[in-house]
Amino acid sequence: MTTVESAGGPTTGSDVDLGVTLAGVYLPTPVMTASGCAAAGRELSPFLDLSAIGAVVTKSVMLDARSGRPTPRMVETPSGMLNSIGLQGPGIDAFLARDLPWLVERGARAVVSIAGGSLGEYAELGRRLGASPGVAAVEVNISCPNVEDRGQVFACDPVQAARAVSAVRRGIPRDLPLLAKLSPDVTDIVTVAASVMEAGASGLTMINTTLGLAIDPDTLAPVLGGVTGGLSGPAIRPMAVRCVWQVHAAMPDVPVVGVGGVRTGRDALEFLLAGAHAVQIGTVLFNDPSAPHRVAEELRAELSQRGFRSPSEVVGLAHRPPAAAPS
Repeated sequence: MTTVESAGGPTTGSDVDLGVTLAGVYLPTPVMTASGCAAAGRELSPFLDLSAIGAVVTKSVMLDARSGRPTPRMVETPSGMLNSIGLQGPGIDAFLARDLPWLVERGARAVVSIAGGSLGEYAELGRRLGASPGVAAVEVNISCPNVEDRGQVFACDPVQAARAVSAVRRGIPRDLPLLAKLSPDVTDIVTVAASVMEAGASGLTMINTTLGLAIDPDTLAPVLGGVTGGLSGPAIRPMAVRCVWQVHAAMPDVPVVGVGGVRTGRDALEFLLAGAHAVQIGTVLFNDPSAPHRVAEELRAELSQRGFRSPSEVVGLAHRPPAAAPS
């Protein structure tokens, strides 16, 4: 088994400071929620202190209210699940009136995920959020069909992905971090990453769900009402780690948030070693809503065991050339 060379001897957990700075925003831990798994955080508040976790990433907000896709919307798969929710939500006006103030009142760092069907919608969402106090960062979900380009998904085309990010950036202050959330369903994720960074992104979130399909052998038909759905959970973690690795290798100075199948502190450590500066957790929240706190404490123990005092000390560490074998 390969071992990680530590910075020194074992430390105690109290020696590890989990605080990180991501694209200029300080987070008390590098563990955040993932968009879509807990709306705007209300469901999690009975189980953990939202002000103590890294950040609450909201469900993707669209310009107008949406009812979403037909049911069934979720199906369990080996080591994960498929979801076909369809970006259901009340729209940006309701979010700004109800959800954002609620998060601010509780001291949570609100990373607002947004999604649009056109460049105009992205631009308007950016303008609305740019004028709203209490937003810690904006995460741009570009895994949406562009209704102005034959339904081509923004994230699958470097040019369209960049245009979506640029549209949002024009509406928000330069000092408000903008994270572009990338899809793994592309030939070259590094090209897309470079394109959105040039367009004004402050960092990247990787990865969004990957497209999947489940068929019921009894009904002889697709299980989900929307036919296809996004696969999440541990099944996609190796894919997500690979994407983080590739982008960090090409652009080591770009802040990256790793997401995809994180269940434990050891999983989080793997993402950091690949080049992520922070992680998001989503699917595990369905059976363990206190997971953001647990994973952070497990990460603290993993770092302490290896003699590290901060998550930043291990970011990208796996990219080092292997140590020469003793002669």
